Amino acid sequence: MYPIPKPVLVPNTYAYESEPMVKPTGFREYDARWLFGKELNLMGVQALGMGIGTYLKEIGVKPEIVTGHDFRSYSASIKMALITGLMASGVRVHDIGLAVTPMAYFAQFALDVPAVAMVTASHNENGWTGVKMGAARPLTFGPVEMTRLKEIVLASKFDLSGGGSYVFEADLAERYIADLTNHPKIKRPLKVVAACGNGTAGAFAPRVLEALGVEVVPLDVELDYTFPRYNPNPEDLKMLHAIRDAVLESKADVGFGFDGDGDRCGVIDNEGDEIFADKVGVMLARDLSKVHPGATFVVDVKSTGLFATDPELIANGVKADYWKTGHSYMKRRVNEIGALAGFEKSGHYFFNKPIGRGYDDGLISAIAILDMLDRSPDKSMADLKNALPKTWGSPTMSPHCADEEKYGVLDKVVKRFEAMKEAGEQVAGHPIVDLVTVNGVRVVTDDGTWGLVRASSNKPELVVVVESPVSEARLKEMFHAVDGVLRENPEVGEYNQTL
Repeated sequence: MYPIPKPVLVPNTYAYESEPMVKPTGFREYDARWLFGKELNLMGVQALGMGIGTYLKEIGVKPEIVTGHDFRSYSASIKMALITGLMASGVRVHDIGLAVTPMAYFAQFALDVPAVAMVTASHNENGWTGVKMGAARPLTFGPVEMTRLKEIVLASKFDLSGGGSYVFEADLAERYIADLTNHPKIKRPLKVVAACGNGTAGAFAPRVLEALGVEVVPLDVELDYTFPRYNPNPEDLKMLHAIRDAVLESKADVGFGFDGDGDRCGVIDNEGDEIFADKVGVMLARDLSKVHPGATFVVDVKSTGLFATDPELIANGVKADYWKTGHSYMKRRVNEIGALAGFEKSGHYFFNKPIGRGYDDGLISAIAILDMLDRSPDKSMADLKNALPKTWGSPTMSPHCADEEKYGVLDKVVKRFEAMKEAGEQVAGHPIVDLVTVNGVRVVTDDGTWGLVRASSNKPELVVVVESPVSEARLKEMFHAVDGVLRENPEVGEYNQTL
């Protein structure tokens, strides 16, 4: 055993490896994200590995873990630093190599390993790194686990009793692909655009979809960590517009956009229109509730109100459970209440048995959409979308707000809306009938129009979403009302995109 220097608690401007550098705000609600070299160095990653191993022992979980890495230029180095820390703390490490995040989740089941630590910054811009972690498959860490891990790492309270070991699992990619394609062929002739934004999903998505019997039009599937055209983020308008253009040019039946680590899937219909992920969730819930009447679906608070009001879902006995945004929150809720699936507006979908194993996988989501189209041979993707009750919804809009300030700002925004409701004040010319505060605040007015403000869990931002079942004008009125409350706080900056 040797002395471990205490991690630096503030970011440095240098990347020297003289001591561990770990910025505390990188420990987020349900995973970890840092700017590599500015907020975290390799010694800091090693300390994180020691912390994870120590925490596994502390909670009585067998010290055995799956780890993999995405295609960013520095991810393999970060993974190896993490592995050295894990092994120093006595963990047996199963390295699956280059992977999408769902492949790491799959490996927990395939290898019968309890824990996972996947090195990825998902769709964040190049320069970011991160780790998605869990110790009770298919669940991933939430606030309690992340807080304790942060305490261990920042205080250097490591158990370095040794005994760690390493094995490289060379066949996991093939096993993962075989698992996904162990599925009946799609009978309906379909042409599909598979867009990967040059992220890691490009190594998997075209091959899986082709094996299911559909014609694939590949788009930006070459792995390139510089993301030359756009970030691999299915909520990014540049990515969505590129998919739209490819769908129209190739006359495809549907376009899929996979994020950087492959756990999300965005959708463009055959007419080139984006379908927000929550509306796709309603379409899937309609389809699946015909096969599984009375099913329960967990829905995040950013999502459309149609899960609770759609006549077809009501007729099929669907139960909608609105819950906290975030992949760890949603996974936990889906598994706790035995829901058939969970849908998140960001594009994370969580399918339980018999469809999936409870974790989020963009390819399983794409397969579920193909199955839906296969069960509706006379309907296009646009037909299924247009059959939904009409609502007007915004994209996910994210005004900048520093990590150190965003939760304090959110507290003030929640209290402001609570005071307005108590005083009988109107929002955008209508009375408030409900405030949902399970995750930020969702303000609902008497005509069903609503606006949400919450704190981003992985970037220095707030999140704003609005929807109206009345008109686009009401949508914009609600946005300006919500934004007006936000602008009472000078800490809130510019939006990444807006109406």
